Amino acid sequence: MGEIEKAPLLCSHRMLLAIMAFMGNFFIYCTRVNLSVAIVCMVRDSMKNATNSSLDLLVSTAAPADQSGCGPETDADGQSESNEHAEFDWDKTMTGNLLAMYFYGYIFTQIPGGWLASRYGGKRVWGVCQAVCAISTLLTPLCARTSVYLAYALRFLLGFAAGVTFPAVHALLGRWSPPLERSKITSVTFAGPLVGNVVTFSVSGLLCAYGFDNGWGSIFYLAGIGNLVWVVAWFWLVADSPEKHKHISEKEMVYITASIGKGAVKKVRRVPWLSMITSGPLWAVIIAHMSNNYLNYTLLTSLPTFMKESLNFDVKENGALSALPYVCQFVGSIVVGHVADTMREKQLMSTKNVRKLFQTISLGGSGICLAIVGQMNCEHRYLAVGVLCICTFLLSANRAGYVSNHLDLAPSYAGVLYGITNTGATVPGMVAPIITGALTPDGTADEWRSVFYVCAAVVVAGMILYLLLADGELQAWAVPKEGDYEVTVDVDSVKDVSINSVEVAQPTEKALEAASVIENSTKL
Repeated sequence: MGEIEKAPLLCSHRMLLAIMAFMGNFFIYCTRVNLSVAIVCMVRDSMKNATNSSLDLLVSTAAPADQSGCGPETDADGQSESNEHAEFDWDKTMTGNLLAMYFYGYIFTQIPGGWLASRYGGKRVWGVCQAVCAISTLLTPLCARTSVYLAYALRFLLGFAAGVTFPAVHALLGRWSPPLERSKITSVTFAGPLVGNVVTFSVSGLLCAYGFDNGWGSIFYLAGIGNLVWVVAWFWLVADSPEKHKHISEKEMVYITASIGKGAVKKVRRVPWLSMITSGPLWAVIIAHMSNNYLNYTLLTSLPTFMKESLNFDVKENGALSALPYVCQFVGSIVVGHVADTMREKQLMSTKNVRKLFQTISLGGSGICLAIVGQMNCEHRYLAVGVLCICTFLLSANRAGYVSNHLDLAPSYAGVLYGITNTGATVPGMVAPIITGALTPDGTADEWRSVFYVCAAVVVAGMILYLLLADGELQAWAVPKEGDYEVTVDVDSVKDVSINSVEVAQPTEKALEAASVIENSTKL
């Protein structure tokens, strides 16, 4: 019998895929988040807010109140720096709707995007839609200046195209990531959004003040151009599956396909929809995903506004400090992936318990931090930023929780599964900005306290339900039956191969018999 050796992850083509997916996620989040920062310097203060700012300035110059750090940030003429390039008279309702419009489009393409990626491959599906995102971003300044309704339509189109992103990524990972590398590869891939947040928040604040096209316009132009460059590189460097890659070594290809086992499918023709939607472990992932996204999207769309209204940071400080929590989340996500896979490889805990542990740290820890932030105001603004950093660091544990859990349950259908869970998880993105706007009509510390309390309650409830329902094993319904798929590797060529250093994902005995795949392999 031959022997399949483990192909190193470093400098491998599966790592190249993870890095390219990282960059794609980076740019998709640049185009998603840039409006959250830009809108602070696009929109003029209302007459009521302008009057309040003038009164606050008068009080701060007549008394030592500004020594507490609560005075509003203004320029030498008494004008808010974040407002000097403002062009629009949009109210809170309009800005909330504009931020939410992305998610109204985003929700429509989750499940279709996952199915298309599983059926035809994620490379083309994601690449084409990312090009649409780039063009939509480049057109944003023009549409915003023409009509707010055109801006609504463009943000809807942007969300519609971006909706295929994570389902397509998971469809690719289902074909490329061996079981004991899933947390690491997933952590690298999904660090892209975090770096996108960091760069967008930090750079956009400076571009608002110093950029071309009245400052805020340059935010959209740079993000759109960067996105187009990525699209070209994506089509050149990436393949849908190992056997389609022109330059992959035979050793790495065999290692990937043999270790994934039944997950190594080329095209999924039929999907077990009923079994999926009645699966308790899948509902655990849906609930965790929704809870996570309510918190995440509240921060993404509202953090710069919170920094301005409640903590009184100026636009340049605002961007950098809004980015800082995501630097911490990026660091945490990289650490988490390595720790989780090491725990599984050394059999310190089962896959199910590893997923539950890290998801509890993610949701439970971040919920506690949000409740603490709710107690703070501008007198504790730097402490509030520090607690938000701890919050996002703990939130990053989800990379070894529900994010990787899709691949545990059904690698062959990972794109479809992520489409299902992200459809539910898009709802918070639609409602969170609107709820935040409704709860903060005046932008006071008390109003922002309510926003964080609601977030904390949502994530703790999600944590409890995930603990009750989650699993970490390959599900019986997740193994395609004969005729439902095309195999990417010749099964007969690996039947007589002894799997030495490779751990192969296995379903139940009944599912194995139905699938007739690699025999005598060890159970994950």
